[in-house]
Amino acid sequence: MELRKEDIQVLRTKSRATSQVTFDVDYNVPDVKPDIGRMVQNKGDVSVEEVRLSDGHAFLKGSLQVDLLYVGEEEGKVYSLSAKLPVEETMNLEGIVSGDKMCLRWEIEDLSLHLIHSRKLNIKAVVTFYAVVDELSGIRLPVSLDDETVSVQKKQMRLLSLAIHKKDTLRLKEEVELVSNKPNIAELLWYTLEVRGLDLRPEENVVKAKGELFLFALYKGDDEDGTLQWLEHSIPFTGEVECSGCTFDMVPNLEASVINQSVEVKPDSDGEERIFVTDIVLELDIRLYREEDHEILMDVYTPFRQCIPKCKNEVLESLLVRNFSKCRVSDRIEIKETQGKILQICHSQGKVKIDKTKIVKDGIQVDGIVQMKVLYIVGNDDMPFYSMEVMMPFSHVVEARGITEDSVYYFHTDLEQLSTSMVDSNEIEVRAAVSLNVLVIQCIEEKIIESVEEQPLDTEKIRSMPGITVYMVKQGDTLWDIAKKFYTTMEEIISMNSLENDQLTLGQPLLLVKKVES
Repeated sequence: MELRKEDIQVLRTKSRATSQVTFDVDYNVPDVKPDIGRMVQNKGDVSVEEVRLSDGHAFLKGSLQVDLLYVGEEEGKVYSLSAKLPVEETMNLEGIVSGDKMCLRWEIEDLSLHLIHSRKLNIKAVVTFYAVVDELSGIRLPVSLDDETVSVQKKQMRLLSLAIHKKDTLRLKEEVELVSNKPNIAELLWYTLEVRGLDLRPEENVVKAKGELFLFALYKGDDEDGTLQWLEHSIPFTGEVECSGCTFDMVPNLEASVINQSVEVKPDSDGEERIFVTDIVLELDIRLYREEDHEILMDVYTPFRQCIPKCKNEVLESLLVRNFSKCRVSDRIEIKETQGKILQICHSQGKVKIDKTKIVKDGIQVDGIVQMKVLYIVGNDDMPFYSMEVMMPFSHVVEARGITEDSVYYFHTDLEQLSTSMVDSNEIEVRAAVSLNVLVIQCIEEKIIESVEEQPLDTEKIRSMPGITVYMVKQGDTLWDIAKKFYTTMEEIISMNSLENDQLTLGQPLLLVKKVES
């Protein structure tokens, strides 16, 4: 008895691991840099140069770059310096072998710099690495039987099948030229580069990306006094990566992370240093699903011989919901009086950190914070630049009707909008919009028939059964179960009892005639 089967592809997590690397190092200010009088702002960036997988282990090699913007102790001018701290870490990933593909993310949990004295810093940081190794698995779904004499019970299901799984990189390189009233660039002191409002979507044979690059650059002008200048610029971008077989109607689960970024200065057509070149590399983890309808064989029987289905439990996936939600956050921040009155806000940057998520009725509750840094100028000519860090907590419920504890969900968060404005010389108002996009997959455990074994009927059991029976329908009975129990067929019961369909009511009498002779 042959089963005809249809194949679907699913992605299963083979292994996952989390590892923390702690830094606590003293760093000497390079001789070419002046003494540190006051620290203004710092930033950190992780670069992973090498990943090697072997049996049960992943070896990472890279660095943590820490940058500091500071005011010199003597002249009161602004300077910057960089420290590169090496990272080597081995992560235990049970079951993996060389050749597996690993998805690696990292996050700088804490970064703090403390001034020991004007020539020495203490740098503390915690970097958390998250590694996941997935493997592709095929499930064979029985959909029909080659024997027409055998009755079959089918179930209609709309399932997700993984069509494409790949990793790729998208490079965004843009140029920003200074406006004519700005002096040329003598030295680039500080920059931040952020991607906001990133929209990834599948189209025919490509995955398209669009969003905005936000550049802030603080530089020393080449004028006589070497004045400090800054630039804020928003650059809309579009890009695409090849993705053979991709179509616009596929269900996307797309992750993007920045793996490399830089800002450099280059001359314009007149040979003057007036152009910033931004270069950012995004790593895309592309998972695209196809929704397919399947009529799955759930049970088989015939009154004329014993059919024993051999089953295996499988977890099938179906799309429950995709939801694009937005949460708005705002706060007012007071500036310390000792710093002086605010004259101007130079720049604000931020990122979203999700602390926890939990399933609630018809939704997912998300608790997190928007972490911000604000660079501003106060009315103090000696040391005008100051920076402050702002933490804005938020709690938001993303609607997901029908979600259960068995559901799997994927969150994609993005800081879509960020603005800071002066309320007065002592207070700043901060507004942010956080996009919370979720894909919810319902996981259904089903017994899937792998094969059907045939055996002769139990003649003693059949002989003991009456040829004609009047059966009273009990709670939970189906026509299929009754026909199977009394060695008849659903069609025979419907015909014999003049039923309009296969729906039964509690206590309903049914005339049953055994089709097989003892």
